[in-house]
Amino acid sequence: MKWILTFIGGTLLGVIALFIYLRKVGTEAPPPVVVPPAATAPAAPVPVPAAALPGAPDIPTDLTEADLPIRPAASEAAAIARVDGVTQTAAARLMIPVEGIKAADLSDNYNQPRGEDRTHEALDIMAPKGTKVFATADGKVAKLFNSKQGGLTVYQFDPTETYAYYYAHLDRYADGIKEGDVLKRGDLVGYVGVTGNSDPNGPHLHFAVFELTPEKQWWKGTPVNPYPLMGDPAPAPATAAVTR
Repeated sequence: MKWILTFIGGTLLGVIALFIYLRKVGTEAPPPVVVPPAATAPAAPVPVPAAALPGAPDIPTDLTEADLPIRPAASEAAAIARVDGVTQTAAARLMIPVEGIKAADLSDNYNQPRGEDRTHEALDIMAPKGTKVFATADGKVAKLFNSKQGGLTVYQFDPTETYAYYYAHLDRYADGIKEGDVLKRGDLVGYVGVTGNSDPNGPHLHFAVFELTPEKQWWKGTPVNPYPLMGDPAPAPATAAVTR
């Protein structure tokens, strides 16, 4: 009988202890659930704006005799110097730039019409293909340029960089000539040709003078008639010595 009472008492104590434990667990806050951090995708790179390219000068892609030189805007033209209303070059008189050509051989075709809406605004000096072309005055080679219309061309600035001299339709350049060269009056520039839109049956030098704008752009300025500025004739071609 005693062992039965002992068993019943132990069972009751066990039940009571279990009851107390369950109540205690029910009142405690559940442990925090730790969620492992999700894999973080690499941040997208912030696009860096490309460095601004220097503003390219407004150089036409296909310069032609029709717009050589390109006339400056009115605001630019107002800054171009005039002397007594008549344009004067730094050298006052220019050398005829084609070998063997004298003033009497020249024809003033500056104002001849070219198409319906423009005039020539240059001087065509006729000469056989391969005839030497000389610098009309002192000055620096500003640009060597090959265009569809003008062919092989040379732009030369006078020493004051007030005027530019333009030689076009050259057959080839003088050996070794390059941009930045300082030429003296009479130095070899190139040779008469028919490059560009020149008539292959009428080789000539297309020669122009124009006043530069203050920006000194080699393709822009106000045209000047070279004809009345032509002074000294170019040297005559050398004759071969006669051998006996």
